[in-house]
Amino acid sequence: MTQTADIVFFNGRITTLDPAQPEVEAIAVKDGLVQAVGTPAQLARLQGPATRRIDLQGRRVVPGLNDSHTHLIRAGLNYNMELRWDGVPSLTDAMAMLREQVQRTPAPQWVRVVGGFAEFQFAEKRLPTLAEINAAAPETPVFILHLYDRALLNGAALRACGYTRDTPNPPGGEIVRDSRGEPSGLLLARPNASILYATLAKGPKLSPEDQENSTRLYMRELNRLGITSVIDAGGGFQNYPDDYQIVQKLAAAGELTLRIAYNLFTQKPKAEKDDFVRWAKLVKPGDGDAFLRHNGAGEMLVFSAADFEDFREPRPDLPESMEDELLEVTRTLAANRWPFRIHATYDESITRILDVFERVHAEIPLTGLHWIIDHAETISERNIERIRELGGGIAVQHRMAYQGEAFIERYGVAAAQRTPPVRKMLEMGVPVGMGTDATRVASYNPWVGLHWLVTGQTVGGTPLYPQPWLLDRMTALRLYTEGSAWFSTENGRKGALKPGQYADFIALSEDYFHIPEARIKALSAVLTVVGGKPVHGDGEFGPLAPPLPRASPDWSPVGRYKPFSNMAAASSAACCAAPCGVHGHRHLFTATAPAPARDGDAFWGALGCGCAF
Repeated sequence: MTQTADIVFFNGRITTLDPAQPEVEAIAVKDGLVQAVGTPAQLARLQGPATRRIDLQGRRVVPGLNDSHTHLIRAGLNYNMELRWDGVPSLTDAMAMLREQVQRTPAPQWVRVVGGFAEFQFAEKRLPTLAEINAAAPETPVFILHLYDRALLNGAALRACGYTRDTPNPPGGEIVRDSRGEPSGLLLARPNASILYATLAKGPKLSPEDQENSTRLYMRELNRLGITSVIDAGGGFQNYPDDYQIVQKLAAAGELTLRIAYNLFTQKPKAEKDDFVRWAKLVKPGDGDAFLRHNGAGEMLVFSAADFEDFREPRPDLPESMEDELLEVTRTLAANRWPFRIHATYDESITRILDVFERVHAEIPLTGLHWIIDHAETISERNIERIRELGGGIAVQHRMAYQGEAFIERYGVAAAQRTPPVRKMLEMGVPVGMGTDATRVASYNPWVGLHWLVTGQTVGGTPLYPQPWLLDRMTALRLYTEGSAWFSTENGRKGALKPGQYADFIALSEDYFHIPEARIKALSAVLTVVGGKPVHGDGEFGPLAPPLPRASPDWSPVGRYKPFSNMAAASSAACCAAPCGVHGHRHLFTATAPAPARDGDAFWGALGCGCAF
């Protein structure tokens, strides 16, 4: 007897990524899974009196996006405290946002801009000066993180951190001094980001109640951009199990709005093996359910293997102790059948890491573990082949979209053309999944990454790759859906819209396959469905989604600015020619670009003009 569907979505242009039925008009959902796809007539037999029907109104629908490398758990705990400059097209606008947030933020809280932007996205092609930041915030601490290379602190933040002329430089970092020997406010990662992380950690935290609200809102922001699954790669100052309590609470209550597979990231240099031995007694890969499940170890396996991607600095040489330390940890993980992932930017590091993995493989086969090399910007074809032979995969991110100019300046245009060589990875048959590495380096916006894969351009518009190395739109989409599913050992369960897979899909604001390339990075979801249930809706689909919680605490920047709303316009040459009478910058909207929602009247009043940046 045929069971009736719980819900049928119809009247869509649905890209399934199933070669047997590549495009359909309707999806039937039963118990959170795709029951059937086809035409409305074909699915009529599955509809009964209790079946709900949702009209997709002719929208392009694709499988939900799956970020194969992000830091959702850490980001969720902090999101409500952060002023995001992701997608803001000018420094003038960014500083106006900063000044307005300074006025709102009570002592002893900080104003934090923590990654997701690069100076080349700004029309001015520069970062703010320390003098500009101090003028904007004479009393409120301000911390601005730029990628993994530097942080900018105003005088109030230096005082809050206790940095004085007597504060020594930490290993691998520099507190830049002025002519009198006093800290200037510039912190440099030389060569690692520990000084940046450690300084950020000195700031106040949200209460547990606000962290829960923050995590909910961050998940909903990802849903708005079409993300239905992520793999959390752990992260610095993300401790297990303490920092996982909020997401576990939401999971237990059935209140996650996307699926999370999480990796555990060691926190103790020289004691990494002890962490993994202890954790192996607490949890095993696959523990959890379809919404929250353990995914293994990484992205840091041993601290001595870290080669941070600060392309403004020379490539770091890993210490001689790395191999012995990594060998011990990898043996432990392989013996416990834990999948693992490891941060590796440079081919020189990858060569040494693979030497270790091959030694372990000879003793304890790694076959079937779904282990991962993360980032791999300068990987060679020989090392791609070695990864394939050991049964590994490569998780790539759009970090070069934010750091391409710095890479070119140090290594040249020719070297930048294969950073990373994604097409060659695919040609050689290695599993590849796409992600963001959000939030402290690149933005959490997946469409910026898809734009980068298709166009080869940085967020500043610099072309990086020759045409033969670019991906077509369908291939790029597959990396963010089917491709990423392999990295949580869920291939065959998610990533395509076919019977038996999760009913996770999105209806898009515009047709990804037919809009101009410049519009790709401005896409969002008007409807996001996870397990057959709407979790986000815009416009006519808004009533289908649960209400969006109000951000707490009440000084939070979240909800006051609409990110990414003008990205395509900022990249267009057909801008309005009239300069703004208040700021002197030129308006950045074309006739076809939608104006952003003006969330936060206080901001527009502080800006002092009607300029829709």
